[in-house]
Amino acid sequence: MFQYLLLFLLSLNLFALEISLQGAKEDFQKYATLHLKAQNSFLCEEILDDFKQVEKIICAFSKQPHAQFKTIQNDFFIIQGQVKDPTFFLVITPLQKMKLLSQIFNLHEEEKVFDAEAKLAKHWMVIGYQEKIPFLNTEPLPEVAINFPYFNDKDMLPYVGGLDMQGNPVQVNKVQDVKDYITIKNHYKEKRYEQCLELVDEMLYEYPHSLFTSEFLFYRIKSYFALEGYDNVIEDSKAFLREYSADENIAEVLSMIAKSYAKVGMTTDADYFFDRLFSEHTDSEYTNLGFLYKGEILESSGASSKALEFYLKALNQTKDLSIAALAAYKLAFYKVFYANVKEAAEYVEKILGAKNEFFYEHLDKSLELMYLFEEEQDYVSAAGIAGALLKEMPPSTDIYEELLSLRGVWLSKTEKKEEALQALNEYLNAYNYGFYEDQIQVAKDSLFFDTDESNLSAKLSEYDLLMEKYADDTIGTRAMYEKAKLLLSQKMYSDVLGFKDSLGLLDQTLYPDTQEIIKQAAMGVMTSALENKACQEVLDISNEHNISILDNWDDGLYQCFMKGAEYVQAKKIAEQNLRSQDLSERKRWLYRYIEIDFITGDYEQVLKAAPDLIALIEDEKDSEYKEIYRIVFDTYHRLEDAKNMLLSIKGVQKVFPQDWQDTPRYVAVMSMGAKEKDDTLVIEYAEVVVALQKRSGTYLQSPFVEFALYQAYVNKQRYNEALTIIKSLDERELGANERARQKYLLGSAYDKLWRNSDAKQAYQESIDADPSSAWAELATSAKSMN
Repeated sequence: MFQYLLLFLLSLNLFALEISLQGAKEDFQKYATLHLKAQNSFLCEEILDDFKQVEKIICAFSKQPHAQFKTIQNDFFIIQGQVKDPTFFLVITPLQKMKLLSQIFNLHEEEKVFDAEAKLAKHWMVIGYQEKIPFLNTEPLPEVAINFPYFNDKDMLPYVGGLDMQGNPVQVNKVQDVKDYITIKNHYKEKRYEQCLELVDEMLYEYPHSLFTSEFLFYRIKSYFALEGYDNVIEDSKAFLREYSADENIAEVLSMIAKSYAKVGMTTDADYFFDRLFSEHTDSEYTNLGFLYKGEILESSGASSKALEFYLKALNQTKDLSIAALAAYKLAFYKVFYANVKEAAEYVEKILGAKNEFFYEHLDKSLELMYLFEEEQDYVSAAGIAGALLKEMPPSTDIYEELLSLRGVWLSKTEKKEEALQALNEYLNAYNYGFYEDQIQVAKDSLFFDTDESNLSAKLSEYDLLMEKYADDTIGTRAMYEKAKLLLSQKMYSDVLGFKDSLGLLDQTLYPDTQEIIKQAAMGVMTSALENKACQEVLDISNEHNISILDNWDDGLYQCFMKGAEYVQAKKIAEQNLRSQDLSERKRWLYRYIEIDFITGDYEQVLKAAPDLIALIEDEKDSEYKEIYRIVFDTYHRLEDAKNMLLSIKGVQKVFPQDWQDTPRYVAVMSMGAKEKDDTLVIEYAEVVVALQKRSGTYLQSPFVEFALYQAYVNKQRYNEALTIIKSLDERELGANERARQKYLLGSAYDKLWRNSDAKQAYQESIDADPSSAWAELATSAKSMN
């Protein structure tokens, strides 16, 4: 596996530095290369210790970067920047061994190279390795040796030129495959899949050794997939995966073959390729797309709740707007179908905010979802989908007029009165004698009036008429004042604040309570904003009207800020309540304070405050804040503090006995024991994990935990227990390689107990499980010795 990191520092005049790290293996040994490149030559030098080993490498630059250099580290190097005016230094410290080499020759341009001990170069390479430096001969040369140059002139010997993947010379003068490859891509992009398939077949026949053979096959797979030719997708994908296993499109091919197998009813094969996709391409967006495919398959089979998990995975992990929109779309359908309209509306809002055009791209299903929201009387979401469709839909479309009318009518049933008026007028302006004109006019006429409150609407209408007719008279002023009081009594706070400036200009002797009306309206808006989790609006109105925030709002504000990930504001509220005289309140706010510190990574504060909370709740059997024990363990786990992990896991076990939720924590302690070669610790917590899995009927940690426990038992010479745990895996579903390993270990356990015939049978089962695996080779060898 290669890991690659590229960092550009900001340029200062001609000073630009490029740093790249690459990792690989040679002869089963890991190594890494670090390349330093600049536009101008710079100095790099090795600093040796007393044993002639490289202690550090220092590179010096005459100019400094604009941006601060952040430390870079991998398994072989620590790269740090230091500034000593006016010089900028890079200090490279080895974690294992390393070697500095200057790269002063360009093999593409120069015909000869030689061993040059350069002090200055534009390109330096540092090799980090474990024991033996890869690919280089490091034997010392005699002092009398001559440094002959190496000639790299292609004309000195017969020269073939570039070769393709099969080792055949590349015929540069044949460019038809290049042109047709571009045509194939255009066909696919424009959804001309049949033409794409025809041209691919023609190209594979005409140019069987083309550089684009893999791409031709790839676009044939994509075209078949788009046309739902799943059998063809499977056939071509298997060939692609076999012939081009290192191709950059592997993840996409895996996603397509997995879905295709599922579509033709071969679920076991589908699961195999889904597992490969999810485990081998964790950072690929096609893995997130695979989550959606998997969810669709589960949903179609009736496992809707399980499908929900995959949709959420895709939504939470993807950075691709199209995938995120599709995931939110699936979730919205699921939630509204199961009458969770509020959450469904949130997912629709995500799509509207990120990829508005998505709804039109999925027109039929979007219309279905829109009418589902109407049935649930969520007119805001229904109108939102209608609006999104109208933005993309040509006005000549058959359903355009109906959608335009529905959007206006639906909005008129919400609090978005102004938006509703605009939508209703838009319909009337577009269709003078439209089919839906009558119902649009009815909606518009009743837009600002509550028909259930005839007296209220009549009075408001009366006040409006008076304000309009007597705008320059005291009658109009009184009408405005009375309207404000009426609106306040009906809790129409935003409407009161709508003309607060005019109220503020009223004569205070005649209208002494105008400021109180404004204040009460502001308080009402603040309360409503708090209920809607609009925290910033609460603060803004509080500052604007000089209103103190009530203490009993702290809980709502805290939850509001936490939901919006505004942790600084949430922590301020928690701090204000830490000294509460009410012990229950103090515990609640202390827990919240610690929770914020944990979320934000302030682990020092977590460990400082946690003992106080534990002291307050340790005598309570069922404290609602006992999660603190898990937080303390997780904090030590993140800090990699092995000693305190062992101490804190005991608290978790005591407070949450036999709770399957703590399985990952026990696995972490078990893994730490394995790392420290503490078999007693491994056995103690691996047995806990095994018991929890058996009790819950879920085996997410298998076979990892069983393999670890087996090895610990063997190390302790507890062979019967080792046999029991490894044999328990017979009941678990394992991959071929894992099954081969399990059967080999089973045979080894039988061998240790002198049960040779059983061992021989287990070794044969290991060989049968995965004949090409290393475990099968070991089993073959062991079997021959029985």
